[in-house]
Amino acid sequence: MSNQAYTPPKVWQWDSESGGAFASINRPVAGATHDKALPQGRHPIQLYSLATPNGVKATVMLEELLELGFEGAEYDAHLIRIAEGEQFGSGFVEANPNSKIPVLLDCSTTPPIRVFESGSILLYLAEKFGAFLPHTPEQRTETLNWLFWQMGAAPYLGGGFGHFYAYAPEKYEYPINRFAMEVKRQLDVLDQQLAKHPFVAGREYTIADMAIWPWYGALVRNEAYGAAEFLDTQSYKNLNRWVGEIAERPAVKRGRMVNRTWGEPGGQLHERHDAQDFEQSTQDKIVGKDT
Repeated sequence: MSNQAYTPPKVWQWDSESGGAFASINRPVAGATHDKALPQGRHPIQLYSLATPNGVKATVMLEELLELGFEGAEYDAHLIRIAEGEQFGSGFVEANPNSKIPVLLDCSTTPPIRVFESGSILLYLAEKFGAFLPHTPEQRTETLNWLFWQMGAAPYLGGGFGHFYAYAPEKYEYPINRFAMEVKRQLDVLDQQLAKHPFVAGREYTIADMAIWPWYGALVRNEAYGAAEFLDTQSYKNLNRWVGEIAERPAVKRGRMVNRTWGEPGGQLHERHDAQDFEQSTQDKIVGKDT
């Protein structure tokens, strides 16, 4: 590749050799690439995921529900290794035609209900259990405002800024500047909102916080793209206060561990099938058993 001006062809053709990191699992068509049924655990809820920000949304929500005592929120979390293309297995594609994690199957119904898109999973669980979504029209709408804000904003952070800053095969000034400007604007939106409210949608901790924290919390904590200094994230004082407070919630600490395959072994719980797994089956303990 070069920095010369690019003239688009009349008809775009896919080049499987281009695309930078993750190019091997990107393609311009949908559908399964191989036959593979989804595993099935014993709990009412089956989750198929990886601990990316979108995956963390679902596991944090489930752990928060369990923290409140909702036994029906017990779940099995099955690891989907997206770098190996497991999201293109036939069972996964049947559950989510878009081949993206996370996917949830609610097996408490017959037939099971499939739920894909992380925002949809949060909303489904909030309505199913009557938690983390206010009941008054004003507060409910404000929560959904911010939930959908995150769903619309995150592609600028991940697919835009994150891709060109961290994953593109070459660094280009224009797209990095363009998306850095937009991400800084988003950080300022959150900072100003959190100057007036303890949580994003007001006085209550809601699914809006659960949706936004995994993305923007990771950025502020320098856990995404190594860009905290570049974006001067520490200058957003109200946002930093909120990020730190959410990080200390026990359910958030547990939720971030589930389906995580990187970082400290003690913080990795590749699959979650029981609450005791957090004490007995983290990767440091599994490796210790194997040796």
